[in-house]
Amino acid sequence: MSEKNPEGNRSARERLAQQRERDKARERRRRTLIVSAAVVGVLALAAVIGLIAANAGDDGDSGAGPVVAPSGATGKDELTIPVGASDAPSTLTIWEDFRCPVCAQFELAFRDTIAELADSGQIKVEYHLATIIDGNLGGTGSLRAANAAACAQDVGKFPAYHDVLYSNQPAEADDAFGRNSKLIELAGKVEGLDTPGFRSCVESGKHDSWVTESDTAFRNGGFQGTPTALLNGVSIFPKKGDEQISAENIKKWVAEANKGKKPGTATPAAPAS
Repeated sequence: MSEKNPEGNRSARERLAQQRERDKARERRRRTLIVSAAVVGVLALAAVIGLIAANAGDDGDSGAGPVVAPSGATGKDELTIPVGASDAPSTLTIWEDFRCPVCAQFELAFRDTIAELADSGQIKVEYHLATIIDGNLGGTGSLRAANAAACAQDVGKFPAYHDVLYSNQPAEADDAFGRNSKLIELAGKVEGLDTPGFRSCVESGKHDSWVTESDTAFRNGGFQGTPTALLNGVSIFPKKGDEQISAENIKKWVAEANKGKKPGTATPAAPAS
């Protein structure tokens, strides 16, 4: 027996070692399966999230409704609201956001000068609307106000309503313009604007998709921000060359651009009522 016991002990130890190796192998396989399942789960979740995001984008595009440009809109894709004689010798292009505080400062400082130059046929003004503050701070005030301004354009009252919106602009973080009721209330400050037709246009978001297209054009245009002001394609805000913008300089720059040219006299077509 003394000769058999050592052999038996070795066999038992070998069987135990083999069992331990089998257990380790099973544990490795189990962990591999768990990790693989986790990776597959993450990838599947990512795919679902991507699909949801893509579908959400599709829904937003398809559910936005048809693009309806305001009456009298001109330019590429009818994204321009023109003010002034169409044959004016110079063009002032302005990109604005109704929630943008710097846009309000620009308007309050220079709108009388711009109106004077437009009324005298020296320039035509081409307004383009953007909604960057909605994207930066949340809310819908930029979009809602732009739609309302387009509704005002439908009845030939864009300039007056445009000025009222900037004169009554809320604080940047206050999304007051996101309420149609506020926009309709402000329309009461423009003679003849607060009508059932205007209210319906505002409440239905008739021009929302047009505003979205305009904002897309702004984002694709390589502009630095709002306001953007271009005189015959050359930036004049906050300065032109080495000269800071001012009412006097705007008049000077326009006079230089118009030297030897006649003022415009063409009356813009009246918007449909």
